[in-house]
Amino acid sequence: MKKDLHPSNYRFVVFKDMSNEYSFLTKSCVDTKETTTWEDGNEYPLYKLEISHTSHPFYTGKMKLVDTAGRIDKFKTRYAKK
Repeated sequence: MKKDLHPSNYRFVVFKDMSNEYSFLTKSCVDTKETTTWEDGNEYPLYKLEISHTSHPFYTGKMKLVDTAGRIDKFKTRYAKK
C-alpha cells in the first residue's frame, strides 16, 4: 500500500440527524466546529446531518417530506403572486 494515502486524524465524532434528533457516535476525520456531550459524559465533535438511515424513506418505508432548504416556501412565494 502507498504511504500517507489515508488520513491520520481519525477520532470519535457524534453525527446528529437534524430531522428527527437521532445521534450516533463513530470514528471519522470530518472537520467540525461544534462539540456536544455524549451519553458517556465525554465531549466529542458534532457533525449535523440533514438525513440519515433513521429518516431516509428507503430505510423507513415511509414517504416523508424533508424540506431543510425551504424549497416549498420559495415555490409558494414565487407563485402566490399569479
